[in-house]
Amino acid sequence: MSAAELRAARVSARPRGAHRDVLVDVDLAVAAGTTVGLVGRSGAGKSTLVRLLLGLEQPSSGAVTWQDAHLPTRRADRRGFRRAVQYVPQDPLGSLDPRHDVDHLVREPLRCLGVAGDHRQRVAAALAAVDLDPSLGRRRPRELSGGQAQRVAVARALATGPSLLVADEPLSAVDRPLRDELVDLLSRLHHERGLGLLLVSHDLGAVARLCGTTVVLDAGRAVESGATDQLLHEPRHPATRALVEAAPRLDGRAA
Repeated sequence: MSAAELRAARVSARPRGAHRDVLVDVDLAVAAGTTVGLVGRSGAGKSTLVRLLLGLEQPSSGAVTWQDAHLPTRRADRRGFRRAVQYVPQDPLGSLDPRHDVDHLVREPLRCLGVAGDHRQRVAAALAAVDLDPSLGRRRPRELSGGQAQRVAVARALATGPSLLVADEPLSAVDRPLRDELVDLLSRLHHERGLGLLLVSHDLGAVARLCGTTVVLDAGRAVESGATDQLLHEPRHPATRALVEAAPRLDGRAA
């Protein structure tokens, strides 16, 4: 069986109507059981790369593969991929339909992606995995704190039993005290479940704690990559040095 690996191989991307690529020959790979950080200043191309990895856009050149096969282009053929690779959004409240309660929101991916089994049990297990009381399932998004909303977004991603999470700035919508709790949660889920994690973040402290390897994007190019500890403490590229110098701490704990 092919490895549960999501890979971008020399991908470039040019938005419709644009005169230049916003990504150029970028390589990135994250597999089940591994943790990869994706960092770079705003406008470096991180969001575009995430959309390519999730199959929401097609590269202008290069390839995105899952288990050594190109991502399916037809929505009906993409269910298996979407069950295995789940997305944790930057804005959890904006991603949660305010008309529905938490139980419905966590159950929805199970229904949409045709996941078999007892959905009620899966929802309860997903909420427990992120340390949320089952009674929270009756609440609607507007009744949640920022930390609870982010945990619901993680539970929603866990419900399908994924191999890999793509977390897009998951710490940016919470205050500093809750930030450490979420870092600990993601670390625990990785170690207990063998989950792969691609963490897109401006928070280099969190990247230092969570990620074994890191890729630095600058102006659409992967300018540096390697073991996170070495990359952050001995940066070679000017873009990496600028990110490190702007970071308040690199031990992963809030100041």
